[in-house]
Amino acid sequence: MTSATGSYAEILAERIEAERVRLAQAWLDRLKTVLSVEPNDVFPTDRLLDHIPLLLGEIARYLRAPKTEEIAANAAVIDKARELGQLRHEQKASVHQILREYELLAEILESFVASETKRLDLEPASSVCLDAMRRLMRSVRALMRTTVDTFVGEYTATIEAQTEQLRSYNRMASHELRSPVGTILVAASLIIREDVQHDPQRWERIASTIRRNAERLSVLLSTLQRVAHLDEALDGPSSQVVEVASLAEEVARQLREMAQARQVAVRVDPGLPVLLIDPARLELALLNLISNGIKYSDPAKPDRFVEIRFDGQSDSSCTICVHDTAWVSPDDAKPAVFKRFFRAHAELDDRLGIDGSGLGLAIVAECVQALGGAITCESRAGEGTTFYLELPVK
Repeated sequence: MTSATGSYAEILAERIEAERVRLAQAWLDRLKTVLSVEPNDVFPTDRLLDHIPLLLGEIARYLRAPKTEEIAANAAVIDKARELGQLRHEQKASVHQILREYELLAEILESFVASETKRLDLEPASSVCLDAMRRLMRSVRALMRTTVDTFVGEYTATIEAQTEQLRSYNRMASHELRSPVGTILVAASLIIREDVQHDPQRWERIASTIRRNAERLSVLLSTLQRVAHLDEALDGPSSQVVEVASLAEEVARQLREMAQARQVAVRVDPGLPVLLIDPARLELALLNLISNGIKYSDPAKPDRFVEIRFDGQSDSSCTICVHDTAWVSPDDAKPAVFKRFFRAHAELDDRLGIDGSGLGLAIVAECVQALGGAITCESRAGEGTTFYLELPVK
């Protein structure tokens, strides 16, 4: 016999729905005991803490659904399981931990059903009881399967992305290192020739070529090392309170000799904001933007400068501008300025006495993206180029 308030499955569903928060807590208590985990390892955010009771609510809905609506109810359970799989991937959980979590959830639900059946003095027929338990365990298995499948899918996508980053880095390194290494090898072979050894001027030119390319190699290796750090998996920014004006002044100091040699003034707005941000990435972004503005400054302009200024703030973000008097990029080049190896002004290398790699702005874009921001640029003939860094305010 069952209660007059409804069928056995409906009563169990009502009890699971009413006690879902307590059941979630009981599940967490078991996890702490069996898996020796800290609560924050399982519920690091309110998002996940709220998700488990919601998931139990979907199980209750599936339990009470008529057979004609069973598929739709199961689909809702599966949607919650997908969300849980994504959350557990974000938390860097393991498949073993997820499987164990669901085993414990099944045990808790079985125990709860048994205790509620006894407490409410329910006496369902064997077939009714078996059908309710079958539905309950089916929903848990569907949750477990979908959560694991989603988790593995997310993990596989991460591995594939990391592999592609490694391939990209290897292509970049070989592409950039080939030219200076080849030049050094040719120059070294010329040095051992007898006719060169007796020609001081030619010897000096070859030695100068070797030195120049060795210096380029040094710069390239440093740049590629920074790119490698940016591509590292799960490399999260380390946030600190940063006075952006002080940071920009430090970058300007590092580039002072380059700026003086090209007669470019670096101006820092003292009104730049104070942000909670990763200082290393912000410094690297500003270093590349300012050095680009210095290197490509238009010698025809009487007033050459790079200016870092504050451009406003909202509740969630602020904008920092880096404006320079460099050569303006053609309109058809602007969509590609942040791509690796792209160089809008390669034809100016000899004229300006520079040798770029096409990585500077790509590094800037990756830094800003890692900071949770966005970057855009505008170029206007006669005025120069302005980069807008929109950074989050925390």
